[in-house]
Amino acid sequence: MSKISKTLRGLAALARNPWLLNHVLAADEASWQRRAQAHAGRQLSAQGLPLVALHTFLSAADTTVQPFAFREGGSLPTDLLLLRALCRRVAAATYFEIGTWRGESAANVAEVAQAVYTLNLSAEELRQLGLPARYIELHGFFSRPLPNVTHLHGNSATFDMAALDRKFDVIFIDGDHTYEAVRTDTRRVFEHLVGPETVVVWHDASRQPGQPRWEVLAGILDGLPTSAIGPLVQVENTLCALYSPRPLPTRTPDPLADPEHWFAVQLRQVGA
Repeated sequence: MSKISKTLRGLAALARNPWLLNHVLAADEASWQRRAQAHAGRQLSAQGLPLVALHTFLSAADTTVQPFAFREGGSLPTDLLLLRALCRRVAAATYFEIGTWRGESAANVAEVAQAVYTLNLSAEELRQLGLPARYIELHGFFSRPLPNVTHLHGNSATFDMAALDRKFDVIFIDGDHTYEAVRTDTRRVFEHLVGPETVVVWHDASRQPGQPRWEVLAGILDGLPTSAIGPLVQVENTLCALYSPRPLPTRTPDPLADPEHWFAVQLRQVGA
């Protein structure tokens, strides 16, 4: 049977029995997991990367996340708290991110960083993808008014990162989460923007805290250069993976362990 015939028969079977898609996705996830766990020198368990506690990066000043819209497609409050804390640890910190969306992450770190750069597809590129005008207008909603935020436009796979001519203290990769895009963004960021003390964070490396997203992890691991010998970890209570140039206290994740850290949350409406 030809490959085309097999493909058509497979699609017909999915149309008749949509539940089969669950089996396809599960098999695909297992394939990505095997790929990620095959990396020599990176010890991944069935629960993913080694775990580091969020409080490892926090100071007494790291108690507030703002703005936070509680809208679709955003980060967890703990994700943004991590980014703010990482920038606060460096005097006059510089921050670069891939993926602007509403500008929540850029606006959060802008309060504690000296210079923030956020890269996203241009409005014209978004229109060419057939995305609604209102969706395009929302990009940078929180970050556009801020004087220390520079909005860059282009495809992260081809954007001239070398032209920025600087290394950043903190880098946040939160663009396309497919394997190839994550691999390419990781490779290019390390090639052009990562210095000896740069911390790199990837969003959506977990589907929820403690549940690895293996396709993203495979992309990260395949994109990391061999010179990146620092620890690669998942940060507890977040959706983030993190690369550190310095050693970190880690443990093997255990999804059934008693919670060691939890939070008190206070909400105050800021917008009208």
